[in-house]
Amino acid sequence: MKSPVHRCRDVEHGRGQTGVGDGAGVNCLESEQRIPISKDVITSSSASAMWFIRDACGIVCAIITWLLVLYAEFVVLFVMLLPSKNLTYSILNGTLFNTLAFLALASHLRAMCTDPGAVPKGNATKEYIESLQLKPGQVVYKCPKCCSIKPDRAHHCSVCKRCIRKMDHHCPWVNNCVGENNQKYFVLFTMYIALISLHTLVMVVFHFLYCFEDDWTKCSSFSPPATVILLILLCFEGLLFLIFTSVMFGTQVHSICTDETGIERLKGETGKWGKVPCWEAMQMAFGGPFSLSWCSPFAGLSCKKSPAEHVTVPQGEIIKEDIIEIPLREHH
Repeated sequence: MKSPVHRCRDVEHGRGQTGVGDGAGVNCLESEQRIPISKDVITSSSASAMWFIRDACGIVCAIITWLLVLYAEFVVLFVMLLPSKNLTYSILNGTLFNTLAFLALASHLRAMCTDPGAVPKGNATKEYIESLQLKPGQVVYKCPKCCSIKPDRAHHCSVCKRCIRKMDHHCPWVNNCVGENNQKYFVLFTMYIALISLHTLVMVVFHFLYCFEDDWTKCSSFSPPATVILLILLCFEGLLFLIFTSVMFGTQVHSICTDETGIERLKGETGKWGKVPCWEAMQMAFGGPFSLSWCSPFAGLSCKKSPAEHVTVPQGEIIKEDIIEIPLREHH
């Protein structure tokens, strides 16, 4: 685990001592010399390509998430709506429930299969750094784990085995990191799961009241004991996920508005970047001015690969130092 050293961002103790120019400190350069390179300088190598993390725990959690939504679908349709005598009630609630479920699963799929903002792996070469045409006095940070050049506010994920731009956290439920490129989809996923959970709880309460007033054998196509068990399990699931996803949704919106990720708060990084206003940060996270596309997990969906995001990394030997001062010095 890396030590959260504020003056030497994301650099382990004892590393980078030989890559710093003469006269610099042992572990860190003087603050006026340490100019972090912008995230816009280093592009993602797979921002438009399919992205999937082969993590057993994450895959199991993602499957469980889909199974829980499908269980709720089963109980809502076959226990509460289809046996109902009120056709209008069944159609309205069935349409609303299935719409929210579809949007929740679509958001989950996009959060899981979207590159969260991975930095190209193994690009910490002298040739690549020189191709960036950085100014003298700037300092380049190399990740010692994935050998990539780290732009400002990038952190290494031990599960994804990559450095992720504006990494908030790694979520096993979506089997992916929540970062710069997929935070919108994660926010939509938590929002729609919270809405579907709230809607389910309301329907369960109404169904219990209906069954108490009427004969239990007529309010469901299942036996009364089976109906009660299915509804109690669905109520427990809905309450649990309503609380969990509501908290996550609020946390993510707060992170966007304050322009500070969860990992930055955890490490106590005060932020040497220029923070943007809340509304501007929301527009950046959701892809433009406020519109209905903010609520759509399909907005921005494209199969085309942007040539600007697929940069050929100059081949060369990986630089050993974790802190490289520009201009590059010849190492003997």
